[in-house]
Amino acid sequence: MKSHSSFICQQCGYESPSWLGKCPNCDSWNSLIETVKEDLKAQNAKLKMTTQSSKPVKLSEVRHIEKNRLKSGYGEFDRVVGGGIVPGSVTLLAGDPGIGKSTLLLHVLAKIGGLYVSGEESAEQVKLRAKRLGIDGENISVFAETNVEGIVETVRQEDGKTGRREDNKSQSEAGLTVSSSCRLVIIDSIQTLSSGDLDGMAGSVGQIRHSTEVLIAAAKSQGIPIIIIGHVTKEGAIAGPKVLEHMVDTVLYLEGERFANARILRTLKNRFGAVEEVGIFEMREKGLLEVTNPSALFLQDRVTNVPGSVVTVIMEGTRPMLVEIQSLVVPSQLAIPRRVGSGVDYNRLQLLVAILQKRLNVPLGTFDIFINVSGGIKVGEPSADLAVALAILSSFKNKPINSKTAVFGELGLLGEVRTIGAEERRVKEAKRLGFTTVISPKTARNLKQAADMI
Repeated sequence: MKSHSSFICQQCGYESPSWLGKCPNCDSWNSLIETVKEDLKAQNAKLKMTTQSSKPVKLSEVRHIEKNRLKSGYGEFDRVVGGGIVPGSVTLLAGDPGIGKSTLLLHVLAKIGGLYVSGEESAEQVKLRAKRLGIDGENISVFAETNVEGIVETVRQEDGKTGRREDNKSQSEAGLTVSSSCRLVIIDSIQTLSSGDLDGMAGSVGQIRHSTEVLIAAAKSQGIPIIIIGHVTKEGAIAGPKVLEHMVDTVLYLEGERFANARILRTLKNRFGAVEEVGIFEMREKGLLEVTNPSALFLQDRVTNVPGSVVTVIMEGTRPMLVEIQSLVVPSQLAIPRRVGSGVDYNRLQLLVAILQKRLNVPLGTFDIFINVSGGIKVGEPSADLAVALAILSSFKNKPINSKTAVFGELGLLGEVRTIGAEERRVKEAKRLGFTTVISPKTARNLKQAADMI
């Protein structure tokens, strides 16, 4: 029973034996994706095996997975994945090059133990990185391989060294530690894997999709969690077919400025937990360290009593964090003044400048405006609108704002300060860190009242 590949249009389902740039049926461009197809006998045999091996069970009799989650020892990582790694789950971790994906997973693997599959580096290179991070690697096996079938066979062999999986399951249910040398598998990275069933080169859409299908099947059948590292495109999207994100159980994204220390681990999808939590890490010489108090990290280099500096409270998941908004307003030497924002959306910055000009009659038409969010963090929620506006006003008037003042709130086009979520938690976090004055939607109804308060 052999399998073959064909190219199927993702828009209309047209099938072609070779790749075409334009679909002859629906005229859509670059929509034909290489897909592995089995012959009819293979499909019938697989359907028969699936029917015989599975049967309906009562929902009340299904074993709860919370007891069997693998704890990585990193509270920030465990929080993001929902309390621990679920056996048999497949997780996709993406991020910019050099952001720390391999470093983070090597730390996690050192705590849990398992197999590190490296398709980009040799075993010696992985050893050098582990030595730099202070990891001895006693419970880590390194396998430099790019053939997905060979990887799956090695995973099965590693898992079989410690006996039957049923014994491991019974030990895990009893609360004992499972001693399998393959408790966790790291794939670094999916773009380097290829299968002998396809003719395409590694990194092609067909190879990525088929390799992921093979890994998912192995994870589900063996009950071994697999974490896959994926590359991102120039636009910041996860490379490969979009269906790859739908195939896996969890999608994580590690972000942050490459030359800054802060790293944020976000959940874009999680079948075993919430997608609201984030993990905060700090890049150091010894690797990624957990940050239990992120507000202190982002405010550690703050300079007080300087015009243009405002502290705001943002929400990352369910966690309030204090960050500093810095502004610099200077006379422009250009016909069209510049508006530069680092860590804030450019269009949102233009909107806030227009609100200041209209509602407070601030003449900013001949001034260059620069905005920076300290610590390299990106602020995407509108709760920082009021802080950005007051920072611009402070720099323009050359008057510093009280260093014990925290500001948050969304600005409307009419200059009103709109209500945002989790206000009480933001105020509580600000006062916990010593801020005595909080300007929020409850204390200021509009931009003019907030400007008078400072």
